[in-house]
Amino acid sequence: MDITSMFEQIKKHPDYSKVGMVLFHNGVVRSTSREGEAVTGLTIKVDHDRLAQILAEQKATPGIVEILVHIVEEKDLAVGDDVMFLVVAGDIRDTVIKTLTDTLNQIKSEVTEKTQFFVE
Repeated sequence: MDITSMFEQIKKHPDYSKVGMVLFHNGVVRSTSREGEAVTGLTIKVDHDRLAQILAEQKATPGIVEILVHIVEEKDLAVGDDVMFLVVAGDIRDTVIKTLTDTLNQIKSEVTEKTQFFVE
């Protein structure tokens, strides 16, 4: 999956005519942890049941037309690799930005479990 394919999928949505904004997030493996330690890569595990719940809740937000997410999991990722794509399509900027932020924060805190590999 890639952002272009996800965008094409959004454009085929039956309610696409109601969309005024499409916002994309592309998470990438950084070379350092939040604490500044050198990182060589990471792996991600996903709680698919919780992810489905979050997406259903966020899609119910008035003005949101579609939310798509793709998370690369159970694979060793290197610095620079794509980790997650998140696409939110909706009516107005305020709604779409808030929904993307809320969805992303919930995914990061409640859905994914990250294991980083550090430089030895």
